[in-house]
Amino acid sequence: MNHFSLKLRIILLSSFLYYILLFISLLYLLIFISLYECKSIYNKNDNSFNLKIINYKIKDNKITISFDNLIGTYYFDNDNEKNTFINTYNLGDKVFIKGELVEPTNNTIFNTFNYKKYLNNKRIKYILKINSIKKISNNKNIFLRIKNFFYKRIYSIKYNSYLYAFILGDISNIDETVYGNYKINGVTHLFALSGLHVSMFSSILLFIINRINKNEKISFIIVSLFLLFYSFLASFSPSILRATIFFILSSINKIYYFYIKPKHLLYLTFIILILINPLYIYNTGFILSFTISFFILLNNEYKEKTNLLYISLISFLSSFPIIINMNYEINIIGFLNNIIFIPLVTYLIFPLSIISLLIPKISILLNVLTNIMESISYISSNIVNISISFSKFNTIYIIIYYILLILIIKTKKRIKLILVLFILFLYLKSMFNNDNYVYYLDVNQGDSSLIVLDNKNILIDTGGIYNKNDINTSIIPFFKSIGIKKIDYLILTHGDYDHMGWSIELVNNYKVDKVIFNCGNINDLESNLIKVLNKKNIKYYICLNEIDNINILNTKEYNNENDNSNVVYLEINGYKFLFMGDAGIDKEKDILNKYNINNIDVLKIGHHGSRTSSSKEFIDEMNPKYSIISVGKSNRYGHPNKEVLNVLNNSKIYRTDQDGSIMFKIKNNKIKIETCEQ
Repeated sequence: MNHFSLKLRIILLSSFLYYILLFISLLYLLIFISLYECKSIYNKNDNSFNLKIINYKIKDNKITISFDNLIGTYYFDNDNEKNTFINTYNLGDKVFIKGELVEPTNNTIFNTFNYKKYLNNKRIKYILKINSIKKISNNKNIFLRIKNFFYKRIYSIKYNSYLYAFILGDISNIDETVYGNYKINGVTHLFALSGLHVSMFSSILLFIINRINKNEKISFIIVSLFLLFYSFLASFSPSILRATIFFILSSINKIYYFYIKPKHLLYLTFIILILINPLYIYNTGFILSFTISFFILLNNEYKEKTNLLYISLISFLSSFPIIINMNYEINIIGFLNNIIFIPLVTYLIFPLSIISLLIPKISILLNVLTNIMESISYISSNIVNISISFSKFNTIYIIIYYILLILIIKTKKRIKLILVLFILFLYLKSMFNNDNYVYYLDVNQGDSSLIVLDNKNILIDTGGIYNKNDINTSIIPFFKSIGIKKIDYLILTHGDYDHMGWSIELVNNYKVDKVIFNCGNINDLESNLIKVLNKKNIKYYICLNEIDNINILNTKEYNNENDNSNVVYLEINGYKFLFMGDAGIDKEKDILNKYNINNIDVLKIGHHGSRTSSSKEFIDEMNPKYSIISVGKSNRYGHPNKEVLNVLNNSKIYRTDQDGSIMFKIKNNKIKIETCEQ
């Protein structure tokens, strides 16, 4: 060994080197993030574009096409149009498109998925709603031709949903219910390209190549080239790119006997990827991949004996805070599920997916195995599922958690109990919050308000959008994110769909103790809900006047559902709140005559700001400081009415179509207001 090689090895064996490089890369990352602003090369007023197809995904009748810093969507009229597109257009083709650029919106309910931020972190500022598309010229790039061959090949195979996941990294073709079961079981990481797949793929290739060629260096070069091509097929997914770069660095380390520690190679991989694209830091796959890999490598460094159960537990614990801040719940036996699913996917389903690409008839066997796996997942998620919800973790809690986990792995001190107690604290911490909250939730053209009062949770209406069941991606995740374990009272103002359309979904997917209906006749919606309540032994009440210091202002029974609305009045630390439901002018007059209520601090305006509510006489008497209008953006009813807005002119108006959800926090007899601006 010459002097230079010896000196290089000494340098590479220094831990200090990697920590310095890691510190510099993190500093660069922080500077980049603080200065980053998503800008577009496109003009929002343009309606025609010359673009090149970089990638596309097809699900049902919708195609999503990736261009340079732009994403386009188009809906096929029928299967013939979809097949024509597949047969006509290829990756790399230049196309002429007519359409409209639309800026994506932020999340309008706190702590839910922010699509605008998601796209901005991919350097995409606009969505192109495609009206028409026409090819200008064919692709001439040989690599894109190869990639396009695999796209069309997968599309032509009968059972291809898992091929999209394992070959292209696209999970959107897996049935939503099936994927939901995987999510509950805590095994979704197996169905997106990751280090597990790269490890399996490289092992198979090395085994085959080593039987033909005994030169270790040549074998590693060939496998590295294959992995880079695999990354190319998967559009350089951050998680698979991480695994590929790590494999290449590990191969160089092994061939040249540098003896660099695996965790230091992981640091180098992180540094390289951050230099390639700092925005990878916002990619969930990237974060999970590095976090789990780090803790597995750290564990291997300090523990002599490991097994699949232990590694699965380490993976579970290391991903725990990340999963919580994504889903706000976790299956505590998820690591046990991995013992079943990891071998099944690693040694059978994933290899069969690759073989099916070469021999399509094998996809029949693949379909049989995936059906078996889906059945196991269904049983596990519905029978032995032990999911627990946690409120959102802040940065300090996450840092404390990982410090404890590192200490458990690195030391022999008995601090496991401390970690268990800390997790218990994280689970219960919302119970120690004595502040009171009122949330007016954006449920489009509908109503839903949440009151958190003295550790009791009162939900007034659920909202409901026709042909769109998304309560499980909107208000339920929000409840979990703020630590709500159950709804103590569900007060339904009346039986219209936009106020209680999601009530059955709520009761079926979340714990509800008691339900209060309004006065008047029971309609079909209410009757269907009552059947579910009876089946679940949930108590319900009709036409109440008061419950737990919450006043329901009933006047008389009317001949219409809107005026029969439950009007809810309560005081929180001296602040007055009034929720009008869809009550109209007639009921407003009766409330003025029957109840001595005025000078309301926060008034939830009746009937979405319709002119049938909020008379000048009523508003003058209520004299609200803040007026809340729950209304859908660009709704067909023209809500809120201009006359109503004029009547409310003396109050501060908040609208869910403009401000998103609105939060009133009552602490130390003071009100703090936050909005989820659109």
